[in-house]
Amino acid sequence: MDFGNASEFLAGAWTTLWISGIAIAGGIPLGLVFALLRIGRVPVASQLVAIYVSLGRATPIVTLVLFLFVVLPSFGIRVDREFAAILALMLNTAAFNAEIWRSVHTAFPVAQIEAARAAGMTRLQYFRRIMLPQLWYSALPSLINEITILVKASPAIAVIGIVDLTRVSARIASSTYQPLPPLIVAGAIYMLGIYGLLRAQRAMERRAERFAS
Repeated sequence: MDFGNASEFLAGAWTTLWISGIAIAGGIPLGLVFALLRIGRVPVASQLVAIYVSLGRATPIVTLVLFLFVVLPSFGIRVDREFAAILALMLNTAAFNAEIWRSVHTAFPVAQIEAARAAGMTRLQYFRRIMLPQLWYSALPSLINEITILVKASPAIAVIGIVDLTRVSARIASSTYQPLPPLIVAGAIYMLGIYGLLRAQRAMERRAERFAS
């Protein structure tokens, strides 16, 4: 393998980055909304979200990608491959994020909520000023862990023809008949990306600790 393949690896890494990034940026707040609906006082919404979370966590990403890109067109709903990939990843991670948010909300001290109400705060005020910063700090390690899992599972989008990092390495391996070097390069890029996420997690945790102190 020569250095002429570097541009292909960079293009594949960029595809993985922007598709996963948009899915993560949408999946985290969507998961929070699902969590709030599940713990809310509307029985129908709570039950529907519970069903969605269970199905979303049990459905492989590749199945969801194929459903959005292959099955939906048979019902007259056509989506392009990038949108199908982003939506599949976002819906998958939102289901897991919903459980993360719900678990940290369950552990939130009730006394703080009661104190906020006694101080005359509305639900929106104490959620935004008191609860959400603490929920974010508590959920951060689990959210970062879910993000790393999603990035490592993102090669499933290649099933609909998206040329991501893993697909690039497979294509180079098949054309050069040298499977090990491109796989090593792809693996190293994934490892660097995951390492960057872990460093960002530690930085955000330190910032949250200073904010809480």
